[in-house]
Amino acid sequence: MAPVIAADAAANGVMKPKPKSQPSCAYVTFLAGNGDYVKGVVGLAKGMRKVKSKYPLVVAMLPDVPEDHRKILVDQGCIVREIEPVYPPENQTQFAMAYYVINYSKLRIWEFVEYSKMIYLDGDIEVFDNIDHLFDLPSGFFYAVMDCFCEKTWSHTPQYEIGFCQQCPDKVQWPDHAGPKPPLYFNAGMFVYEPNLDTYYDLLETLKITPPTPFAEQDFLNMYFKDIYKPIPNVYNLVLAMLWRHPENVELEKVKVVHYCAAGSKPWRYTGKEENMDRDDIKMLVKGWWDIYDDKTLDYKKIVARDEVAKQTKWDRFLAALTDAGAFRFITAPSAA
Repeated sequence: MAPVIAADAAANGVMKPKPKSQPSCAYVTFLAGNGDYVKGVVGLAKGMRKVKSKYPLVVAMLPDVPEDHRKILVDQGCIVREIEPVYPPENQTQFAMAYYVINYSKLRIWEFVEYSKMIYLDGDIEVFDNIDHLFDLPSGFFYAVMDCFCEKTWSHTPQYEIGFCQQCPDKVQWPDHAGPKPPLYFNAGMFVYEPNLDTYYDLLETLKITPPTPFAEQDFLNMYFKDIYKPIPNVYNLVLAMLWRHPENVELEKVKVVHYCAAGSKPWRYTGKEENMDRDDIKMLVKGWWDIYDDKTLDYKKIVARDEVAKQTKWDRFLAALTDAGAFRFITAPSAA
């Protein structure tokens, strides 16, 4: 599908009609600011072309994304959608980790009702195998991969203090004195959801009365969708900490989606100096990302040009076959003289 630039789907309360050629499903990611995360989105777009996904990648971006970054993404075949920021109540931002606060704006993607189902992917994710089949999951549920509680970023939680992790629930049991066992908790870097305006407005209203939490929108989404959350295998969102925290749960050769969320793991910033970043498996995954990012044959314009040549070649062969079979007879036109 050719890239387009669009405003909010429900701007001024008027919905844009869905073009007949537009697919009913799409992938979506989020971008803010003028930093280097645009490289991550480019890598994601090219990765999805490599695995031959048949669905487009929508980039929900804030107004502060510069024009040159927007052009880069359009040139890579992305559908660019500008959204307005979502600001949580002021009393929440002091408790949430500052770099997560802007991610509340992700809630705008529930407004993209031109699509019946979408898969959200963070910009620091790469897709190494086709996951289009996830769009066929039963509707009415929220699908995502369970998170791991073992890293220091979870040190504020009772799970971390107790040593309990849902990735290995039998290793350390949840003690009775700690109260009810917490519900399953997903990583919000990747999830399958259904855009819906009623849900969208309810998300915004619920945000106004939700107690503050450190992981901002991830905690909020876990709270909001806890009753319809369905876990999916970690091959669909490999959080890198799983490699050293729960290696027994990882079959690296089967992983389809890698989430470069560990400190120092962003491929475009990678130095190998941070903790755990000198591991061979990490180096391999970083190289895998760069192999896709640097592959010029995966650039959108080259893919389009190649496809056009292929179409013309098939047409020429078809005409030649018809001619050989006698289906066509070429008659010399009379002279105009």
